[in-house]
Amino acid sequence: MGIIAGVTAVLALHHCNILDISQKIMGDLFTMILVVDIGHSSLNMDSLKDQLNNTANQLGVKIYVQNEAVFTAMDRL
Repeated sequence: MGIIAGVTAVLALHHCNILDISQKIMGDLFTMILVVDIGHSSLNMDSLKDQLNNTANQLGVKIYVQNEAVFTAMDRL
């Protein structure tokens, strides 16, 4: 399973809506930023993080999940 397929499968399973996505290859690194609405999700943010971390472990990647307010504050620095 690919990275995008694995991540989006978890989000779809839990009724999360992807609002925006950007991807970039930086040298040997694949980066992806998703803006996701979890308002209709069957999981809270911590449980969704756990599910995504399980998927990350299976894929051999790292996934970082942040609340929008934290991301926005960091983006402004």
